[in-house]
Amino acid sequence: MVKQSIFGRIATLAKANINAMLDKAEDPQKMLDQMVRDYTNSISEAEAAVAQTIGNLRMIQDDYNEDMDAAKSWGQKALAASQKADQFRTSGDTASADKFDNLAKVAIERQMDAERQAKAAEPTIASQSEIVDKLKTGLDQMKTKRQQLVSKRDELVARAKSVQAQSAVHDAVKSIDILDPSSEVNRFEEKVRREEARVRGQNELAASSLDAQFESLEDLGEQTEVEARLAALKAGGTQSLTAGNGSAAGEVELDYTQGSTTN
Repeated sequence: MVKQSIFGRIATLAKANINAMLDKAEDPQKMLDQMVRDYTNSISEAEAAVAQTIGNLRMIQDDYNEDMDAAKSWGQKALAASQKADQFRTSGDTASADKFDNLAKVAIERQMDAERQAKAAEPTIASQSEIVDKLKTGLDQMKTKRQQLVSKRDELVARAKSVQAQSAVHDAVKSIDILDPSSEVNRFEEKVRREEARVRGQNELAASSLDAQFESLEDLGEQTEVEARLAALKAGGTQSLTAGNGSAAGEVELDYTQGSTTN
């Protein structure tokens, strides 16, 4: 009954609609892990049951072998006693011959009893041997099924993680899409452009201010030259007035007087 309940539970696990169960499960990985544990525990129980069945078979086989050995031994004793009786009968010792013949009969009876016990055990040994073979085959199939389940679980878990990774990458790429005007990259680029424009404006402002300074310096130089020439002109005019007709300024002034006189 124990063996049947164990293998019945394994059969139930094997026949379960795993796909439907996985669809309903909140955490398929945990469910697969639990199924692997159930298989493992059931296999351990089955191994213990099969080992017990094999042990019982070996005990029956040992008893059978003992009965066969006993039958052989009693047969040898019966033969020896019969031969001894024949020797005594040949020598004329009838009493001793009858005694050993009786011992031979007792040995034969025990031989027959051992053979009966051995023969009675043969069907049990045959059926138990068949059961053990089936149990071993079933146990091997259980182990193979468990390995398939473990492989399937590992495959599904790996695929699930791969899908999660791909989804994460997709979301990450989507979030940093540089073609999106609202993305952080574009906003940062716009900020850099504004900063660059501000710096260019400052540079242009500084350059225009410097040009103005140089222009003012040029204007100041021109005014200085005008003042210097005016001063020189005045100084030259005074000299012409004091020096008389020897200077060019005096000649200009004379020409001017003559011209006016002419007029």
